[in-house]
Amino acid sequence: MIGEIIKYLIYFILGGFIVAIATYFGSEKQGLLAAFFAMFPFVTAFTLFTVYSAAGLDAVSSYIIGLLILTPVWILYLICILYLLPKYGFWISIAAGVIIYFVIALIIVLRS
Repeated sequence: MIGEIIKYLIYFILGGFIVAIATYFGSEKQGLLAAFFAMFPFVTAFTLFTVYSAAGLDAVSSYIIGLLILTPVWILYLICILYLLPKYGFWISIAAGVIIYFVIALIIVLRS
């Protein structure tokens, strides 16, 4: 039980560290560098490792297929935010992007 708690605490700290680095560079108006750290393959590789450790190769393959299927929806989410940001501000554009992502992703997940 304690081992499980420690394992998830490490995952949480690592995720928080990545968010902190991306936030730092983003707030310094270094958007490309912030995006680099937020999208760095290490995050995905670490997730693949943890999924593999917990459930094996089939789970990793399923996860990668899910990532590939949902990547176009994620890109649409980003385009939506970029388009709406100057017109409606931060909160509305984020909310609209998340709603669009959620609805389309939910449809995809429920149909598969």
